[in-house]
Amino acid sequence: MNKKGFYEKWLKRPVDFILSLIALILLSPIFLIVAILVRVKLGSPIIFKQERPGLNETIFSMYKFRTMTDEKDEDGQLLPDDIRLTKFGKLLRSTSLDELPELWNILKGDMSIVGPRPLLVAYLKLYNEEQKRRHNVRPGLTGLAQVNGRNTISWEDKFEYDLMYVDNITLKMDAVTIIKTIQKVFIRDGISDNLTETMEKFQGNKE
Repeated sequence: MNKKGFYEKWLKRPVDFILSLIALILLSPIFLIVAILVRVKLGSPIIFKQERPGLNETIFSMYKFRTMTDEKDEDGQLLPDDIRLTKFGKLLRSTSLDELPELWNILKGDMSIVGPRPLLVAYLKLYNEEQKRRHNVRPGLTGLAQVNGRNTISWEDKFEYDLMYVDNITLKMDAVTIIKTIQKVFIRDGISDNLTETMEKFQGNKE
């Protein structure tokens, strides 16, 4: 079981708050440009909001720029993600610009800059007891899984990285993860598994 160190207990949250506030201010022109483009190319709403489990499985609303249309079939059901994901939406995802609104989640305290990514609420009932420990910390804008393969690695590997982080949170690890994230964003590494345009859904653990 993870025992909180000085950084995790006293410094991580203030650092998250300060860095997310600075980022929101400095990146405000980009926010405005992306928001206008989303409105023109995809319509309203500009911001996609979805409930995700956070610290201690507390549910919060996570914000992203919209990347998909609302196209439906003849029965009124939404079409598959890979059909609704537009070329512009793919560009937002490949550059991680769709993730920028999550800085507001970090400022509010729903998320951290570094931590296990917040996944779907529906997955909560699929985790085993060990995997549930990923919720012992705030979810992150980026994390070890994101800088070690992102969508190209298996769910088992992702959870292994998540728990490795939960048990070993340090300032150095956070700093290195942020630097690696910036590098990967610029080279657009690990965005797709080359089979699907969106991440394959977690189906539960193998027996």
